[in-house]
Amino acid sequence: MKKVLTLIVMAVAFAMPSKAQVSFGVKGGLNLTNMTVDKGSLEDLFKNKAGFFAGLTVRVSLPVPGLALDGSALYDQREGEIEVYTDFSNSKTTEKLKSQSIQVPINVRYEIGLGESANVFIFAGPQFGFNIGDKVNKLWNDAAEWTLKSSNVSANIGLGFTVMSHLQLSANYNIALGKTGEVDFKTGWNATKDVITGDAKANSWQIALAYFF
Repeated sequence: MKKVLTLIVMAVAFAMPSKAQVSFGVKGGLNLTNMTVDKGSLEDLFKNKAGFFAGLTVRVSLPVPGLALDGSALYDQREGEIEVYTDFSNSKTTEKLKSQSIQVPINVRYEIGLGESANVFIFAGPQFGFNIGDKVNKLWNDAAEWTLKSSNVSANIGLGFTVMSHLQLSANYNIALGKTGEVDFKTGWNATKDVITGDAKANSWQIALAYFF
């Protein structure tokens, strides 16, 4: 993790021109996570849930008109629900899955001015995540197990709007690049039969509000 963070800081510092305008701020928002599994028999068990993120952000202007970099260090919590039928009476049981991580997005953005006090922008870039919560969750008396990776990489693409150079509203889609974790599900009564293992991904729609000082 330390090596990755060091590389991120070096990349941002290298991209900063000597007379760059740097703005620091705070950022927070909501995400709606879409959990998917690559096994058809497990795919329909997951239900989307809302989560949130919050932390610090920085914007660095580049020497090309309209171009800038922005980076953040965010505490990110994502949730989902997984449910199964418990018996032949069609009754269901549901458990929540929660991930907690530090997310570090680094985006390139292109801004279009709307007068002196506002602009719209589009952005895209990689995001590096580091798990700080429970890596393994036991479900339904060990009938299933949800295992998260220690780190993951995703990508962002989105658009936003800035007012008075201070207040910023943005929306983006965060796409997992590779698996987020694994799900092991034991089939049959009393969890005594075969184990189905599926690679899980967590993509999210995100809405963020930031304030630059």
